[in-house]
Amino acid sequence: MLDELRRMIIDPDVSMATLAVIAAAAAVMLLFWGVASVLDRKFGPAQRRLGEITGGGGLSTDLSLAQRVALHLKPIERFVLPQGAERVTTQERLLFAGYRSPSAVSAFYAAKLALAVVLAVCWLATAYFLTNISTGRIAFFAIAAVFVGMVLPSMWLDRKVAHRHRLLRNGFPDALDLLTVCVESGLGLAQALQRVADELEVSHPELGSEIAQVTAQMRAGVERETALRALATRTGLDDIRGLVSLLAQTLRFGTGIADALRVYSEDFRDRRMQRAEEAAAMIGTKLIFPLVFCLFPSFFVVAVGPAVIRLAAVLGASAGK
Repeated sequence: MLDELRRMIIDPDVSMATLAVIAAAAAVMLLFWGVASVLDRKFGPAQRRLGEITGGGGLSTDLSLAQRVALHLKPIERFVLPQGAERVTTQERLLFAGYRSPSAVSAFYAAKLALAVVLAVCWLATAYFLTNISTGRIAFFAIAAVFVGMVLPSMWLDRKVAHRHRLLRNGFPDALDLLTVCVESGLGLAQALQRVADELEVSHPELGSEIAQVTAQMRAGVERETALRALATRTGLDDIRGLVSLLAQTLRFGTGIADALRVYSEDFRDRRMQRAEEAAAMIGTKLIFPLVFCLFPSFFVVAVGPAVIRLAAVLGASAGK
């Protein structure tokens, strides 16, 4: 037995074949497990009984892909999905990116696991047809493929969060000015927020939808302070968090909302001007690398190139004589 195992480790052809068989077996097992989960949830006794009670037929057809993935991962959720602080952090990042479904976390980690498995299987299938590669390299690149598959969804989520924050930050000055004008014209806070949401629906739909959700929560009976703090939690922007804190203090102490909004608007304009001045001051430093690597080489080619060509021609003529 030990001799056979040693021969499998030393012989690269045998090892690649063994790895390919293991990868194929794992892929087939995952395929059959997925099909069995779908059939069980579609035609299981519990689903049939639920369909008889509700008058439907099995699994609801209006479920999203994330909800279906969460249903299929429910039996093994505690073994696959992280718990504690990492799960809370991922849920917050998904919330900042605009994914508010309770099953978003399950779908995100399922995507990471699926991408890691797919990349590893693709690499092993490719390595099976390569004859001049060792077993160590195959194992190393398989681990690297799994790592890339686990990292890529996190990088995509970070870019999604940054993009949505940029959209919300760009629309916040217009929303603040509109809110100040609406409140100063005599509208209440709920009516002013609804008007701002309607006006921002075309120009800044992301921020408009967030403000519209605040007004919907207020109409549903949620306290104004709770709805405003939920807005700060969903967006994760310091500017909106400062506005929410200001409005919460104004509602708590009964001071004038119009005066508070006017003061905050002026303070926000000053901070925005300071950020613009800071960005303008950093332009000189950021232009060093484009100038050194792009502009200066072309300038030297245009300025010194003709002289170098004429010098080479003169030296060539002198050498010919």
